[in-house]
Amino acid sequence: MIIQRPALDSILLNNVCEVRFVRRSPKAGSSPTRRMFCTKSYGLLQSTNGRVTLNYRPPTNPPQINEAAENLITVWDIIMQDYRNINMSQCDLIQQIPANEEFWSYFNENIYPMSAEQKLNFINT
Repeated sequence: MIIQRPALDSILLNNVCEVRFVRRSPKAGSSPTRRMFCTKSYGLLQSTNGRVTLNYRPPTNPPQINEAAENLITVWDIIMQDYRNINMSQCDLIQQIPANEEFWSYFNENIYPMSAEQKLNFINT
């Protein structure tokens, strides 16, 4: 389902979302879209599992962009384990998972076992 910036921004505070969006800067040889599992849930990210398993680290500098003006949302990318920007000009919310033990069950069953190739295929579809 297509989702707008304010709605996704709000959902990400308490959930992990699977989203697909159009890349702002197309990459040669890559899909024009990008898919990711992401969150802005500080409770999840700052937990022991978040810091150890997801390699979360708090930001050290203020944002370098104006998210609203650029129509972006900055999130923690679960698979790439880094901050990423979501282009909100066309973004599909595929699924949302509560950022609690339900996410960790999903992560352990579905994301953790993925090989590097499977992760790359996931990102580029």
